[in-house]
Amino acid sequence: MKYVSTRGTGELGRFSDVLLLGLAPDGGLAMPEHIPAFSPQTLEALRGLSYPELAFRVMRPFIDDIPEADLRRVLHATYHPDVFHSQDITPLTRLGAASPGQGELYLLELSNGPSLAFKDVAMQFLGQIFEYVLERRGEQLNILGATSGDTGSAAEYAMLGKARVNVFMLSPRGRMSAFQQAQMYSLNEPNIFNIAVEGVFDDCQDLVKAVNADADFKARFDIGAVNSINWARVLAQAVYYFKAYFALGLPPGAEADFSVPSGNFGNVFAGFLAKRMGLPVGQLIVATNENDVLNEFFSTGVYHVRPADRVAMTSSPSMDIGKASNFERYLYLIAGSSATHTLSWWDEVGQGRPVDLRGTSHWDEVKASGLLSGRNTHQGRLETIRRIDQQCGRLIDPHTADGVLIGERHQRRGVPMVCLETALPAKFGDTVQEAVKRAPERPERFAGIETAERYFDVLPNDVETLKAYIARKLRETVKVQEPA
Repeated sequence: MKYVSTRGTGELGRFSDVLLLGLAPDGGLAMPEHIPAFSPQTLEALRGLSYPELAFRVMRPFIDDIPEADLRRVLHATYHPDVFHSQDITPLTRLGAASPGQGELYLLELSNGPSLAFKDVAMQFLGQIFEYVLERRGEQLNILGATSGDTGSAAEYAMLGKARVNVFMLSPRGRMSAFQQAQMYSLNEPNIFNIAVEGVFDDCQDLVKAVNADADFKARFDIGAVNSINWARVLAQAVYYFKAYFALGLPPGAEADFSVPSGNFGNVFAGFLAKRMGLPVGQLIVATNENDVLNEFFSTGVYHVRPADRVAMTSSPSMDIGKASNFERYLYLIAGSSATHTLSWWDEVGQGRPVDLRGTSHWDEVKASGLLSGRNTHQGRLETIRRIDQQCGRLIDPHTADGVLIGERHQRRGVPMVCLETALPAKFGDTVQEAVKRAPERPERFAGIETAERYFDVLPNDVETLKAYIARKLRETVKVQEPA
């Protein structure tokens, strides 16, 4: 399988190449030349497989440059019950029916991993596959990432002890929950560098892109990516859509709907990928918070990036995003894998203008793609957390509450709705306590984490300052080949 950029400057190589690449040289995102689809018969043969074997079957068509035995070994090491505290890795739990006549409501548990967030499912794979590819190539990688909350800790926990990987993680100063901040900043590891940026998540994301755009700096310091712009993460996330679908026990070909809390669009795009691969996904619900740029698009056909000063601080902070990076991948497929269209749209975005698909054939494609959306608020979050706790005996975090409430609004008669869990409620204790008047339980290993010593640096929203920081830290810790 060869990979290309969404903006069309030629081939990017095979899986191992794009794994280490991050953004394409033209600023686009890596995509496979084509998306192989399972026939109904082949799809049925996947039913009942263990999680590592299911992951192998789903991911293998996209990863054909790694020997089969080696890929299987990596996947079995990644998706192990000792890592995810469950034999199923991503268990499916029934919450009940929202009202008579509607399909049942389910919760896909994705937060049993080391950092208690869904990002672990893909990030643990990245840690293993990075180590394998870098060892085979004899190379080093310095990951530059941005997080609105959960990507950072998931990446850092996945890269602990990886001798060939350093992590530079940007986060918006003061805009994560106390638990999220403590979980990241309490790590005092020689290969982990936490950077609190004076700005919002979109500023952090833009800094990552700006560093990647400096080809000389990127090559000299071996800069790679771990955000959902990394194709390997999207691919790994597609697997649990298959796992959830088979766990429903539906007859062959029957549809299931999925509701996905969405900010950067990576998680829901993984569901769209699974659908393109032949999984009988009906509706994909894009559940947003008050920062509803994605809901605006799917409701009106207009995608309008919001500047940092218009990104609100909410009680589902990991979705406080005004520019959804993976949305470019979706539009690329909607345009029939046309890099020409994608590039023209992103030129509009770059000039501060909206992408307006109203009245076009592309908007018809969007409406036919099965993606719908909705917006939640703080009050709706609290009421949903409280109601699910009382009716189902299940405590959920505020992002998951967004997914549950918007998913319920779109339930169809006789069709199950699977809501994707985002994180354990312990990561957002203040909001959960406000909703149910008690503190959520947390794993013993995180007891008192908020009082632990913190290790991070504060930087302004400036790319040159960031590059100087990276260069200095790498000179202090590893040998970097400086130009003559």
